[in-house]
Amino acid sequence: MKGAGKRRALAGAVAVVAGATRGAGRGIARALGEAGATVYCTGRSTRGRPSPYSRSETIEETAELITAAGGHAIALRVDHTAEPEVAALFERVELERGRLDIHVNSIAGEDPMMAGGSSLWELNLTHAEALLRQAVLSRLITAKHAARLMIPRRRGLIVEVTESDLLLSSGDALTQLLRFAQKAMAAIHAAELRRHGVVAIAITPGFLRSEHMLEYFGVTEDNWRDAGKKDRNFLESESPIFVGRAIAALAADSAIGERTGQLFSSWEVARTYGISDIDGRRPDWGQLEIDYSEIPRPIIEAMTDAIEVQAAWLELLSMRTRHFQTAFLRQTATSG
Repeated sequence: MKGAGKRRALAGAVAVVAGATRGAGRGIARALGEAGATVYCTGRSTRGRPSPYSRSETIEETAELITAAGGHAIALRVDHTAEPEVAALFERVELERGRLDIHVNSIAGEDPMMAGGSSLWELNLTHAEALLRQAVLSRLITAKHAARLMIPRRRGLIVEVTESDLLLSSGDALTQLLRFAQKAMAAIHAAELRRHGVVAIAITPGFLRSEHMLEYFGVTEDNWRDAGKKDRNFLESESPIFVGRAIAALAADSAIGERTGQLFSSWEVARTYGISDIDGRRPDWGQLEIDYSEIPRPIIEAMTDAIEVQAAWLELLSMRTRHFQTAFLRQTATSG
């Protein structure tokens, strides 16, 4: 339903945002609180006990931003790679609220171990197992326990936050594998949960003005447009709250079940529901004529090859899947 992005559209809802410390996770938590949900903000960075990222943001700050805006938030330190901690989180949610309506996985969105851009044959795999645990296994553990809480009520929304609305994403082979797994998880969860009334989707923001990105350009949220002098693509960037408002709109849409398993983008959702960013703009990364002039030629060539290979792969896979679907339905109809 259009207009679902209006404030308080999620009044009475209960949400858990895993990875709510900074970046997209913080923006999503704030937007869900803005829409009226009670938000459990989880992560590893707390006052006096920072995560290995060694950044200043904390989950307490996120909860305080929501509360200051008139919402209701609870900050809880959780290591989402530790299943007992995750189980305890959802047990507490059930005890205190008796329900879970929305779960968002935004864990390891800007993990510094994913900063590499080397070729496959030069790939540094020193932290590969740690990254797989942090960026994929943590999400699987958390979605498992979120689903357990949602299934008895036959309703709920699980969201995987990722990068890019294509199979293609930035980074080296390991980073792209992790991002691909995040998108695939939404489709896998959706297929398994649809008969239980639970929806699973993936979503990507556009050019995100995270705390890290603002620091990279040497600007703040107040003067971020100045960074357009260095990269004009940044003028179409979005605050972390924008993708949060997109999720809030999807969560409030009673017809979202019809699109379970799909990969969304903040800009496409904004077009559908009439969502604006915190400054009243509606950034649209999908409509931008991206300036690639500053990107080194080898990266352009690698992107070209990746797009061609993946497009052909997707076309063939789609054809095979439809063929199997037709044969499978025909066979099961006659044997049943």
